[in-house]
Amino acid sequence: MSRTAGEPETAGGCNPCAAAKASPTLGRSPAGGFGTDPAAAGSDRFPNAATTPPTADPAGSSDPNWCAMRFDTSQQMKMSQSMKLAPRMIQSMEILQMSVQQLEERIDQELESNVTLETFEPAADLHDLREQREQSERDDRENERELNIDETGSSADDFERLDSMETQYGEDFVNEYEASPRDRTDDDFGLRRRSARMDGERDAKLDAMANTEGRPESLVDQLLEQWAFVDAEPDVLRAGALLIGFIEDDGYLRTELSAVAAAGPKQPTGEPAFDDVLLERALDEVQHVLEPAGIGARDTRECLLLQIDALVEQGGPGAADEWHDARELIANHLDDLIHNRVPKVAKASGLSVEAIRTATEKMRRLVVSPGRMLVDDVPPAIVPDAIVEYDDDTDTYEAFLTDGRLPNLRVNREYARMVKDRALPKADRDFVKTNLSNAQWLIDAVEQRQQTLLRVIRAVVAAQRDFFDQGPQAMKPLPMTQVAEQLGVHVATVSRAVAGKHIQTPRGVYPLRKFFTGGTQTESGEDVSWDTIKAALQEVVDAEDKRKPLSDEALVKALKAKGIDIARRTIAKYRGQLNIPSARMRKQF
Repeated sequence: MSRTAGEPETAGGCNPCAAAKASPTLGRSPAGGFGTDPAAAGSDRFPNAATTPPTADPAGSSDPNWCAMRFDTSQQMKMSQSMKLAPRMIQSMEILQMSVQQLEERIDQELESNVTLETFEPAADLHDLREQREQSERDDRENERELNIDETGSSADDFERLDSMETQYGEDFVNEYEASPRDRTDDDFGLRRRSARMDGERDAKLDAMANTEGRPESLVDQLLEQWAFVDAEPDVLRAGALLIGFIEDDGYLRTELSAVAAAGPKQPTGEPAFDDVLLERALDEVQHVLEPAGIGARDTRECLLLQIDALVEQGGPGAADEWHDARELIANHLDDLIHNRVPKVAKASGLSVEAIRTATEKMRRLVVSPGRMLVDDVPPAIVPDAIVEYDDDTDTYEAFLTDGRLPNLRVNREYARMVKDRALPKADRDFVKTNLSNAQWLIDAVEQRQQTLLRVIRAVVAAQRDFFDQGPQAMKPLPMTQVAEQLGVHVATVSRAVAGKHIQTPRGVYPLRKFFTGGTQTESGEDVSWDTIKAALQEVVDAEDKRKPLSDEALVKALKAKGIDIARRTIAKYRGQLNIPSARMRKQF
């Protein structure tokens, strides 16, 4: 029977507490153990009862609750396995997962916080660089000679040298000596630096700031600017400004007027300053004055009707008849139109199918989100992490990283020498040593990221050659485990290298993860990816007769004729991903 340190060892598995309760002569010894009480049993009979419990019942009875026990301690050895990631390893995985933009920001942060890390421009020719340095040293030694002025005129060479120095370094002399130290200010130095660039040299930072797009105004700000020029009663203007603050980015006012009034200013009595009647007047003014038409609508029907009213007003007398059918359909049959119930709409409205089709085509001039015409969500710019190009000479696709955005990093040599300088205080040397270690680790981590990412991309390009030649319909199944085994790395490494990365190909910019896809086998045994199946589904839908669109069951049969056997629920799922409506919604009357 095993026990831990400090656990009492019992004989025969008996309970010492039960034994103590069952036998009146068995108690706790002064030493802290269980044994026979010497006072009760006779100390002459058990002289060692307090220190050494007997191994058998001293009274000779057959009490089953009596037992002998002792306290002791023991040590155990335990083997276990656990995986712990060092902080450096975690940071290395984070850098591998970063996109090129995120990595650029991470490097900028490290350059600001780590004094031992610096950037450099690689020299095109080290020999030329060495010659330039030697020439610069010779010029410095030449210019350091003392200038001796002899009144006899024998120092013409010195004056000549002075003239050449003024011609060569005149700008520096002006910046340094044109004002006394007492009169110089930081603004003076800034002005001189700017004036020095007026000779044609451009400031890259100023150019970048000038070319940066300004922050766009919000929809509410633009509407308030229009509202400031509206001629209306003061109460209506204040109520309208309050309503504009509740208009959402798509141009709709979805908040109830009672909630708007409750959120607005209050009277001394605590009641809302604007009642529902005033807010209705202000909303009507907002809807008919502000542009674009449809701003302030509370639902899609009201938004479209407001736009038709504006078009009729701008179009003249004949515009009302032109938009009559469209207005009738939107006002009374919009839900049926959305669900493509054209026969029902024709029966209820009395219009022919042709008239309904003509009115529907006119509705395409209307917008359902008028606010997006003023403020549009600009998608973030995508910077590809790699570029894939076709090489005609070798008939291959070559991949290379777009690492030109990343600065060249190195450890500052002066700080590297300071670590070995024993004259420096130990605290300073430890500080420099820590920063040097962090800088070197970042350089190694970035280099490892670049190598791993390039290897993964090259493996993907080689495996998906048919995609680059023929298009998305030729995409092949490519699991990450296959690439991981090919490169000799863990599948998690491939997953982190792929996350958030984009590559620029001759067929466009694609997420790198797009090339890793599952698939199935055709009836002929050929492996096809899910993207290939989606492309085949899109082709079938595009080629169908819109008067008799194919149902999901018919699409299953059409794909099976192409050798692709998938379930109907898979067809429905892919239709949703491709934004393909159902057969009833695709039907044209």
